[in-house]
Amino acid sequence: MTDEPLRVLIVDDDELVRAGLRAILGAEDGLTVVGEAGDGAEVVPLAVRSRPHVVLMDVRMPRLDGIQATRLLRERDLDPQPRVLVVTTFENDEYVYEALRAGADGFLLKRSRPAQIAEAVRVVARGDSLLFPSAVRRLAAAYQPARAAGLPGARLTEREAEVLALMAEGLSNAEIAGRLFLGVETVKTHVGSLLGKLGVRDRTQAVVVAYRSGFIPL
Repeated sequence: MTDEPLRVLIVDDDELVRAGLRAILGAEDGLTVVGEAGDGAEVVPLAVRSRPHVVLMDVRMPRLDGIQATRLLRERDLDPQPRVLVVTTFENDEYVYEALRAGADGFLLKRSRPAQIAEAVRVVARGDSLLFPSAVRRLAAAYQPARAAGLPGARLTEREAEVLALMAEGLSNAEIAGRLFLGVETVKTHVGSLLGKLGVRDRTQAVVVAYRSGFIPL
């Protein structure tokens, strides 16, 4: 990321929720709200015009839900490609798991404190996923196939395996770096390498693969 403000698009069918998020983010240095939408059908056109770095996405909306809106965003070649942060009321909402499968980068509870919401935007903008480990375990269990012996087709180095295990705990790159006494850029390199070896798009999918393969016990 450059020093320009992080551009945020807010998508929620509740006008009061949008107003609250706008007020919270508008009070933060380095963050700017570039648009709002009350339905998922408005997301792609707004994203094309406003070029957000992060989309705060509600999942339950009347015409087009956040799951399909996330899929449509992922199908578009946008610059920047926005990160999607699902905002939900319940941690165990099945819609959240579907949104993660569709390509969302994490989720945030609506009851989170203002400082947590602002930090969540910054975290996903940096390229980290924002996950609740228990939720990803449930996601993996819900779509559990017959288990393979280890990670399919992947030969992870010992360090990459350590990084993947810490990703499954919900740690960010910076937290992993601190735990393993590595530089953040080194961790990013390991993450990129293991994503390539696993053939997955993002950290969430990597962790789900790790659980489903039995590499990490459910």
